[in-house]
Amino acid sequence: MCLGVPMRIKQIDGFNARCEARGIERMASLFLLQHEDLQVGDLVMIHVGNAIQKMSEEEAKSAWDLYDEILDLEAGTPVGGRFAAD
Repeated sequence: MCLGVPMRIKQIDGFNARCEARGIERMASLFLLQHEDLQVGDLVMIHVGNAIQKMSEEEAKSAWDLYDEILDLEAGTPVGGRFAAD
């Protein structure tokens, strides 16, 4: 399964950006979003090294909440007071 990861732009150099999420930094291409007005501080969805969508704070938080839930279920951590196997 492939997932996009919401990341915040930290630095822009042409069509390349240094992005960060949860303490992890990656370089990503902004080429697919060249029609967007992207600035340092903006959130983007990164997929396979490419920014594919500009995101709002709410969209990014929602995505991270879902990913955290998936990881909790995978680890067998209780979700909402229940275990994944219940």
